[in-house]
Amino acid sequence: MSLEQYLVSYCAPTLASLKTGNLFRMPCKRDGAGVEKHLGSLRKPMGERGVSLEILEERNGYALLYVYRRRFLERDLRQPGVRAFLGQNGYGDLTAEGALACLKERFAAGGDFPHEIGLFLGYPLCDVVGFIENRGQGSKCCGCWKVYGDEQEAQKQFARYDKCSHIYQRLFREGRSLWQLTVTA
Repeated sequence: MSLEQYLVSYCAPTLASLKTGNLFRMPCKRDGAGVEKHLGSLRKPMGERGVSLEILEERNGYALLYVYRRRFLERDLRQPGVRAFLGQNGYGDLTAEGALACLKERFAAGGDFPHEIGLFLGYPLCDVVGFIENRGQGSKCCGCWKVYGDEQEAQKQFARYDKCSHIYQRLFREGRSLWQLTVTA
């Protein structure tokens, strides 16, 4: 599968400007050079449409890619309670760049998976905190994330994301390009 196919398959809601970010793993050469080279050719045109691409981690022949809308991430980092929560978890610089650098450091350090990553994906703070406090157990429902807060709103979001993903994958199979499917925002 090509990087473009991965992006359409796993990141349609972000490409459509419905979601802050998406995350996926894709195979890469042991040194990650192939993914980085291909990302290099996509970063400028995607950036012109408001989409950024970052490798968060490379391990065991896979790269963990974070595809996001910087403007949305900046908005999400300003949501009530987010700054305090991230600050308590070792995040000092809460600009988009600073928070992302800290997240990458958390991955590089190994250890527990940084579950605060949900905030980088546009998940509600109450659901991220609920997941961490409950160790992933006892959620009200599950879709793109486990819901501990507003179940009805989350279900609506899940339905929008699913519909978007199905439409984008169909359009891509029918010949639309990644560029045509990426909303400028």
